[in-house]
Amino acid sequence: MFTLIKNGEIYAPNYMGKQSILMIDEKIVKIGTINEEKLRALFDVNVIDASGLIATPGMIDPHVHLIGGGGEGGFATRTPEIQLSTIIASGVTTVVGCLGTDGTTRHMTSLLAKARGLEEEGITAYIYSGNYHIPTPTITSSVKDDIMLIDKVIGAGEIAISDSRSAQASLHEVAKLVAEARIGGLLSKKAGVTHFHVGIGKDRLAFLHALLEDYEIPPANIYATHITRSKELVDDAIQLAKKGAFVDITADEDTGKWIQYYKQSQGDMHQLSISSDGNGSLPKFNTRGELIGFGVATQQTLFEQVISTVKDYGLPLTEVLPLVTSNPARALRLDEKGALKEGFDADILMLDQNSLEIKHVFAKGQHMLRDREILVKGTFE
Repeated sequence: MFTLIKNGEIYAPNYMGKQSILMIDEKIVKIGTINEEKLRALFDVNVIDASGLIATPGMIDPHVHLIGGGGEGGFATRTPEIQLSTIIASGVTTVVGCLGTDGTTRHMTSLLAKARGLEEEGITAYIYSGNYHIPTPTITSSVKDDIMLIDKVIGAGEIAISDSRSAQASLHEVAKLVAEARIGGLLSKKAGVTHFHVGIGKDRLAFLHALLEDYEIPPANIYATHITRSKELVDDAIQLAKKGAFVDITADEDTGKWIQYYKQSQGDMHQLSISSDGNGSLPKFNTRGELIGFGVATQQTLFEQVISTVKDYGLPLTEVLPLVTSNPARALRLDEKGALKEGFDADILMLDQNSLEIKHVFAKGQHMLRDREILVKGTFE
């Protein structure tokens, strides 16, 4: 299947000007000047005129509760599975699934099955092995073996720190888990990262700084999320990122403000990403640890906040796009994701040049959304 996108402004995520993109099946094979007439004479080509549109890489969401999460308010508060159409409508073409607080009624095998199902439906999906607690649930009984033997497992997580819901594990126990994930990654040519849920606790990221100072843990194997719970936590995350760890903002109504603050505080923008926490629970606790409110995260917030950061906070698109494309691809070693580049997967968003609304979505070369209409839905949608 040949698809030619012509006359679009290319943000790869760096700005490349007006060029054409040629896709064959799942891959981008050429970006630049393409002779449409000659191509049509030789092949059956689907041509899309992208005049007035911007072409960007599909977004990578490194933190999604694919099979739901929650339960902090009782069994009735367990959140639902995410649907393919929700993912596509949000401009996301690659997801990384995780468990949260509940590793008892939410199972790693179910998470793996959901990731495989989403792959069959047309997008790219990976998962982390584990949940908040240490020892953490796995599929093979070992984080290292999960990463080595199961194609979809690329790291460990989300492991909770600075949170009353964590297992209150010792530093040594956490270090052993991170080391196990790293070894699994080395032996299978995967990221082997450990993805950390950071709560509101007073220690903030002290555990992660100690891991880097007291153990032989490379900083790139640390990936901390939920870093915008307070200014002090963001400041701590800036210092962690300067050491080479990756840090992640959970999208909400203040995302643009925090990105702006992170940048102005000399935070390393190459070590920062944004995720949705999609279909995860949003419990609210008071200072005594009592549950006082409850909500559900939506993946659409991720795209909305990317656009808001550009429109409302004045950050250039070339600085914001990497936070949901090339940066998470590098953190997770997704070597053919996160950029519009020859040989990379044909994951492409096309946005209206003025409004920045999503007009088209391609995932691995398949047209998933056209003119804001979902073309491919989940099996049971």
